[in-house]
Amino acid sequence: MAKSKKLKSRPVAFVYVLGSFHKGRYISYVGWTNDVTQRLEKHNAGTGARSTRGRTWTLLHTEPFTTRNEAMSREWHLKRDRAFRKKLMDGVRAAAVIASEAKQSMSQKTKTGLLRRLRSSQ
Repeated sequence: MAKSKKLKSRPVAFVYVLGSFHKGRYISYVGWTNDVTQRLEKHNAGTGARSTRGRTWTLLHTEPFTTRNEAMSREWHLKRDRAFRKKLMDGVRAAAVIASEAKQSMSQKTKTGLLRRLRSSQ
């Protein structure tokens, strides 16, 4: 007697959360799609959902689903889960602060290095 193997289905739909810093505030957007990469490109090109136009978006979170209905249901719940979205955005803010500090630190080191080179060449 052959044992039946349970096949893992490939995801056919994804729920995604995007984040953006625009006009001094961080905002998020939740949607579902069959192709996350293509959808992100559309949002960043200004041809995505109306509320996402004119901003640069970063992919914060994705979840795969085997059916479109499951993805749409999860999207509905995520749109109402402000605590989860806030937690994701807090991570983005922290990363932005760290990147900004690193950039400032590097520019300060570069200035110091240039000053040393100028002084030594005189």
